[in-house]
Amino acid sequence: MSQESSHRVAVLVDHGSNPFELGVATELFGLRRPELDRDWYDFTLCAAAPAVTMHLGLFTLSDVAGLEAADAADTLIVPNRPDPDVPASPAVLAAIRRAFDRGARLVSFCTGTFTLAEAGVLDGRRATTHWRWADEFVRTYPRVVLEPDVLFVDDGQVLTAAGSAAALDLGLHLVLRDHGAEVANAVSRRLVFSGHRDGGQRQFVERPVPTVPDSSLAPVLAWARHRLDHPLTVADLAAQAATSQATLHRRFQAELGTTPLAWLTTERITLACRLIERGEVRLDRVATASGFGTAANLRAQLRRHTGLTPSAYRRRFGPAA
Repeated sequence: MSQESSHRVAVLVDHGSNPFELGVATELFGLRRPELDRDWYDFTLCAAAPAVTMHLGLFTLSDVAGLEAADAADTLIVPNRPDPDVPASPAVLAAIRRAFDRGARLVSFCTGTFTLAEAGVLDGRRATTHWRWADEFVRTYPRVVLEPDVLFVDDGQVLTAAGSAAALDLGLHLVLRDHGAEVANAVSRRLVFSGHRDGGQRQFVERPVPTVPDSSLAPVLAWARHRLDHPLTVADLAAQAATSQATLHRRFQAELGTTPLAWLTTERITLACRLIERGEVRLDRVATASGFGTAANLRAQLRRHTGLTPSAYRRRFGPAA
């Protein structure tokens, strides 16, 4: 980024925007950084209306710049929208399209990805959004290549972050792109925030117990959950259900949308994570109780499903965390 003229960053605030994400953008791009001895960003908030109500009506922003600031921005940031099913304002979508057409860098935080997709600037591109909305996003915008397991995606002109906290990860990545690693590391230290978080979104995804519309599987699932410390197989589940393995596979696919083995592995991962979160530090005990058998197998399975090793998971989610 040229130091002869400041890079202009505008945050496009809309009704219902999340104050946290506005705070992240302000902290990263709006505050002065005299200790860095370089030009920083020219930062502004802009909106289609002179007054904008924040999420849950917590407060109202007034006297922010109009959309002419978006038209002048080198980077345009779109924060979350509380209800992705509600269409964005036509004026906001038009401002995003104009910015895209003139080559400005577009950035979204959390469900702001829906706004970029609605504006049509994500077609054929890679993107991410909060894991909670991933399935709906794929259904609504099938032409976008969604990557649901990562904290952010850099697709060149358009960059997208997953949840609200991932806005920090993406923001530091932008600083890295603009100013280099030394400056990005200095800013991350100032924020007391890691410049790189491993594991992506997978570590945060809730694994709710699926609803079983047909009661035929419920007794088998309950039986298996109480025996996760045993070396269960698909054959064991089929025998308990008094059916063939092929029929059991069909029932699992029809009722749970997964296979018996995948369901069993997910249940074991969930139990192992809960044991670590509750303070169990002996991996052999966690492995035995969750049915993974050995600490080595537990490490491999946890890394595969959450992106973290057991020790990293403990540091992030254990009692001491």
